[in-house]
Amino acid sequence: MKIGFDAKRIFHNDTGLGNYGRDLIRILCQHTPVKKLILYNTKLPKKHKVYNSPKISIEYPKSWFWKKLSSIWRISAVKNQIAKDKLSLYHGLTGEIPFGLSKKNIPSIVTIHDLIFISHPQYYSAINRYIYTIKFKYAVKNADKIIAISEQTKRDILKYSNVNEEKIAVVYQGCNVAYKKEYDFSAKDKVKKKYNLPEEFILNVGTIQERKNALLIVKAIRGTSKQLVLIGNEEAYAQKIRLYIQKHELRKQVHFLKNVELEELSIIYQLATVFCYPSLCEGFGIPIIEALYSKTPVITTKGNCFPEAGGPDSIYIKINDEDDLRKKINNLFANSDLRQSIAEKGLVYAQRFNDDVTAKNLYNVYKSLIR
Repeated sequence: MKIGFDAKRIFHNDTGLGNYGRDLIRILCQHTPVKKLILYNTKLPKKHKVYNSPKISIEYPKSWFWKKLSSIWRISAVKNQIAKDKLSLYHGLTGEIPFGLSKKNIPSIVTIHDLIFISHPQYYSAINRYIYTIKFKYAVKNADKIIAISEQTKRDILKYSNVNEEKIAVVYQGCNVAYKKEYDFSAKDKVKKKYNLPEEFILNVGTIQERKNALLIVKAIRGTSKQLVLIGNEEAYAQKIRLYIQKHELRKQVHFLKNVELEELSIIYQLATVFCYPSLCEGFGIPIIEALYSKTPVITTKGNCFPEAGGPDSIYIKINDEDDLRKKINNLFANSDLRQSIAEKGLVYAQRFNDDVTAKNLYNVYKSLIR
């Protein structure tokens, strides 16, 4: 079995979609009999992030013309290289497949992560909504199989397209093995001192943008002594949070971190008292999974995809309800036995996202097409 992948974000995206692609490639190499994986990349990366395996090869645009127009090569002309490589199938990892690929008689799969650009258009510019919608509609119509990363995403695909439900398979993603390790006291103490972390704190991880709703946590800790650590790249929304912090004199309670290395981030998850993720909408919510594996109790939003990620024992709040969040934060901080119970049950629930489970489900989708 020789499989090709759209690898742009594997090499050039440090967060969500990049993490999905890197983990998927690693899982296929470690847990399936796939013999060859070809990663189609637009340009040389600044650093090599992909799993190291003799099964993997990387292809770039060949001619000077397509090297100059690599973005166009990726969405269209790459199909000629794909055909030349005689793949068993092609997997578009980020909601798109090359235009015209279906004419090359190569089976294709597309992973759809979310349709937030349709369901919550206010978070996207008009041009991005237009481009993403065109790519989505083309991909789900022309791909032979669709992988949805959650049941919520599957429901959205059915709502916003006319594809047959049988064409969609839900395959949950997991998370990096770094979150599944137990770090010793020395490693934890080193990270704690490096970032000047408090003894107890609420953790939130993810790009600091409006739909992630981190301001709700800041509002919920106002008038308390709780400490909050926000880790992620900052968009314009972060300034709104900073202004609120300044206005209400919360500078000593809220700590911003960015560019944290993977192992350090994994340790910070384990040091946190509570992980809080009051996002308004997601495709799945991988930081929730990372917290479950880290044995850190989770507070997240009711509805949407969040119960799929958090399971029956995480704590859920009403959407945008500051008082509900404050009450549940205070309750967890005051009750160490409850925190431990939630953490233990969350770790059991997280086993459904283990690499071997993901590998089996993914490989079954591949086999269904190759037959």
